[in-house]
Amino acid sequence: MKDVYDVIILGAGPAGLAAGIYTGRSRIPTLLIEKAQDGGQIAITDIIENYPGQMLEGESGPTLIARMTKQAEKFGVERVSDTVKEVRLSGDVKEIVCVNQTYKAKTVILATGASHRPIGCKGEEKFQGRGVSYCATCDADFFEDLDVYVVGGGNSAVQEALYLTKFARKVTIIHRRDKLRAVPSLQEKAFANPKVDFFWDSVVDEIGGDDVVQWMIVRNKKTGETRKVEADPEDGLFGIFGFIGLVPTTQLFEGQIDMEDGYILTDEDMKTNIPGVFAVGDMRKKFLRQVVTAAADGAIAAMQVNKYLTEMNNEKYYG
Repeated sequence: MKDVYDVIILGAGPAGLAAGIYTGRSRIPTLLIEKAQDGGQIAITDIIENYPGQMLEGESGPTLIARMTKQAEKFGVERVSDTVKEVRLSGDVKEIVCVNQTYKAKTVILATGASHRPIGCKGEEKFQGRGVSYCATCDADFFEDLDVYVVGGGNSAVQEALYLTKFARKVTIIHRRDKLRAVPSLQEKAFANPKVDFFWDSVVDEIGGDDVVQWMIVRNKKTGETRKVEADPEDGLFGIFGFIGLVPTTQLFEGQIDMEDGYILTDEDMKTNIPGVFAVGDMRKKFLRQVVTAAADGAIAAMQVNKYLTEMNNEKYYG
């Protein structure tokens, strides 16, 4: 373990791993800190169809991330599993205060990603893990041959709904609008699947039950009409999966880094308002949040780290 690294990367999702691959390959002493499993949101994605160069059959989030992790290891990226408590990003040496140790670096790449936005209804928190989930690949098998409801209408919601049809008896998508926001190819698959149904213009107001989810109140936003959806008596429960967007994991950086709606602001070179600090991936304010754009962010930030360190040492940059 070095006293001061050239760069510390916070987060081992596609953006952080891509950054590590590029800094490691550039022989930049790199430490990558991740508190949980590699991959972030992509680690719980069952099917990937649009990442350039992926395996055409059978590519998933975990398989893609496993190869990225091995690439980073190949190029000498050091790893540590720790939880960040505080960051001190000003000055020439940045400090990352974690549970186990404080780590120091000349530059930092923030790649902490985002988490699923809650459904926002009464009873949701109480029933998390007892019928309410945000990860189909994690929990689908708990609802085999049961009814399942998916809240959302974007790409993630439809992808997860289609995955859930492999397990559930029936999957109903609850969407607050009268049409889906997912790309046409996903919509076609959903409409063609006989196990998929829809509640249009609807939101979930409340979730209830004894120890598990047994009923919910669904409200039509246009008419104001509510309906109580109850579990089949023979089943005794049903599942609710929320896929209505992301919340950036940026709370640690508030007051130090410029943000908008919780997302970190950067320029096209991934630079934040603090010299030597870069932000990449889903935590950054950007138009498209996909694996391919996250990886691109990481590559750009890594090369900007190289340029920053070169100029810090009063050397000419040839990148």
